Amino acid sequence: MPTYQGSCHCGAVTFSVDAEITELTTCDCSLCRQKNALMTKVHERALTVLSGEDLLSAYEWNTHRAKHFFCSRCGIYTFHRKRTAPDHFGINVFCLEGFDPASVPVRATEGVGMSVVDPHARSQWPGPRGDRPQA
Repeated sequence: MPTYQGSCHCGAVTFSVDAEITELTTCDCSLCRQKNALMTKVHERALTVLSGEDLLSAYEWNTHRAKHFFCSRCGIYTFHRKRTAPDHFGINVFCLEGFDPASVPVRATEGVGMSVVDPHARSQWPGPRGDRPQA
């Protein structure tokens, strides 16, 4: 199994990913769209934070199931715990050393239709409103 080394822009947060990368995804939810994320999905066992764990900040919104991690120094999104698969992470492939995103197919995923349950949700957040069961 290949191992990829990754880091944020300033190098304070480093991590490794032990996984075969066979697919990349984009997501059209309000957050992924704004951060222009290109991700690969890996099981939580495949991600190891090597340094800077104390410098990671987490952004949680709506259901608070997904946790989006970014470097508190340079602001780069490194990875996130997935809402629909909480035992998996989405890895920002642009943080991986020597990985060519053009070498792997990209699949668009649909996040815009996920339910919005936060009573204080911004009107810009698309998706059906209400207390629908979470996938």
